[in-house]
Amino acid sequence: METVEVNSVSLKRPRSEDDVANADEIKRQKILEKSKAENDSGQSIENVTEQPEDTKSEIIPTEESEEQEEEELEDSDEDGDPESFADMMKHGLTESDVGITKFVSSHKGFSGILKERYSDFVVHEIGKDGRVSHLDDFSVPVDDEDPSEETFTVLSDEDKQRLEELQLFKNKETSVAIEVIEDTKEKRTIIHQAVKSLFPGLETKTEDRDGKKYIIAYHAAGKKALAKVRTATDPRKHSWPKSRGSYCHFVLYKENKDTMDAINVLSKFLRVKPNIFSYMGTKDKRAITVQEIAVLRITAQRLAHLNKCLMNFKLGNFSYKNHPLKLGELQGNHFTVVLRNITGTDEQIEQAMHSLREIGFINYYGMQRFGTTAVPTYQIGRAILQNNWNEVMDLILKPRPGAEKGYLVKCREEWAKTKDPAAALKKLPVKRCVEGQLLRGLLKYGMKNIISAFGIIPRNNRLMYIHSYQSYVWNNMVSKRIEEYGLKAVPGDLILKGATAVHIEEGDVDNYTIHDVVMPLPGFDVIYPKHKIGEAYKDMLVADNLDINNMRHKIRDYSLSGAYRKIIIRPQNVNWEVVAYDDPKIPLFTTDLDKLEGKPLPVLPTDGKFRALKMEFSLPPSTYATMAIREVLKMDTSIKNQTQLNTTWLR
Repeated sequence: METVEVNSVSLKRPRSEDDVANADEIKRQKILEKSKAENDSGQSIENVTEQPEDTKSEIIPTEESEEQEEEELEDSDEDGDPESFADMMKHGLTESDVGITKFVSSHKGFSGILKERYSDFVVHEIGKDGRVSHLDDFSVPVDDEDPSEETFTVLSDEDKQRLEELQLFKNKETSVAIEVIEDTKEKRTIIHQAVKSLFPGLETKTEDRDGKKYIIAYHAAGKKALAKVRTATDPRKHSWPKSRGSYCHFVLYKENKDTMDAINVLSKFLRVKPNIFSYMGTKDKRAITVQEIAVLRITAQRLAHLNKCLMNFKLGNFSYKNHPLKLGELQGNHFTVVLRNITGTDEQIEQAMHSLREIGFINYYGMQRFGTTAVPTYQIGRAILQNNWNEVMDLILKPRPGAEKGYLVKCREEWAKTKDPAAALKKLPVKRCVEGQLLRGLLKYGMKNIISAFGIIPRNNRLMYIHSYQSYVWNNMVSKRIEEYGLKAVPGDLILKGATAVHIEEGDVDNYTIHDVVMPLPGFDVIYPKHKIGEAYKDMLVADNLDINNMRHKIRDYSLSGAYRKIIIRPQNVNWEVVAYDDPKIPLFTTDLDKLEGKPLPVLPTDGKFRALKMEFSLPPSTYATMAIREVLKMDTSIKNQTQLNTTWLR
């Protein structure tokens, strides 16, 4: 899925705008008799890309040369000037398009700037034991069986280049000879260790040639040795002590890079496959994030060595354990956010933050759940559930207004003109995107087997579409629930007892608050509220030609079991402070890396030209920090509103 990165956005009061509804939305509104909520105090901020636990991206390993070519294309392709971008984004979504229309607080909204610098948004992962991840230790666990530090410097850059080409079968050589300049047994041992530890899959031996000693590196088992991923039950026989845990856990500190990209970079530097890494959740790109990572049978020493050559990454807090990490095992994330150039009075800010701490915010799925282009992901999800595969293909591949990279535009135009997957693929140098994967599938299976062609797309990416549709329904129903019954528990609402949802009965209603109430994501294994909102669910799905009583799909992957989600989230550990500053570029707090490097706290004036709101809060998994900030500022988080209000951030 293509995304748009927003650098910083000025938050100003938006002018109201009447949008022309799509035909399917008109149909839905007729059935639901849904009144469009008036948003009396909207603002605009940057989209924050947190990923809930059920939409984790997959790393798609490809040939290294293809990856490098694609990265260069992605880095070099620009989206044009601010005015043309803003004009294109008029076709994007607003919050009301995805059911985000209500607030729970009564204070008056105010303006500010989120992510003027990516360092204004810091995320620390909270592990399943409740411990917040911090990078505060670069030391490496002492292990007598680790190779010496000289292992990492004994090979020349030329040797490393030749060994890498041998390891990856990039030339016709069957071996590489490294001359031992200072011939001692210790020196030869270090070279042997260096080759085997830095270039997995290669073996070494010592040979005499013309009176000189050489270390010969070669493949022990041909290409199978390179392709094979080592596991705990099938390690390289010489590579790992039995007394040491199989997994090296470490804290990854990263700046302005998402988790998938970070792992791909680490795997390239270590010359291993990305799937030997594990983690509990993905983190934002445009932010500073700190999280725990585990990797199979890579030493802390090798990992620590990367700190000398990686940009925007730091690795530390190393330890060895016998288990990997699993998606969703985390308790949540702790956010530290700076909103710059705020306009709110001290009283407004106090009211907003007290409300966030005491009441919370509506647990909407944020805008990033629904895509950034004129074709929302929930529309593709709806077509999948309807078993309308021609529409699925059309929605993914057809030309669309909005901000996209040039090669995607050309690919879509070619598809619209020829309906030839081969011709469209030729226009698409970046093949890892969803469009490229679908076109490859159509080329392989033919136009009459769209289901199999679509199946080439990684499973998590396919499921993202139907999860987006569930989220779309949930957002709309929660807005309707709050409009109908307000912020109190009522008979017919749902609450959880353990993992089981039950209805609130008339006699028990006083025992519950709005913070206990959950709403279902539609599926075959959930129940619905016993009041007007239960019927509203049914009506909304009928409008989409879906049967709420039959959410099983003939393709098992697309059968929705459903789930329950709290409608109000009250953040934990909420703290805030208003500070003055003069220089927009000055950092307003210290990061973990600043502390490790001994950087002093920023010196701030007592009476600066600008004011900023520094706020901290902790959220559980699968909740959106943007929705908490939306409640504080009373703003619209859509890119459409952002670009219409202020495009100077793109200059």
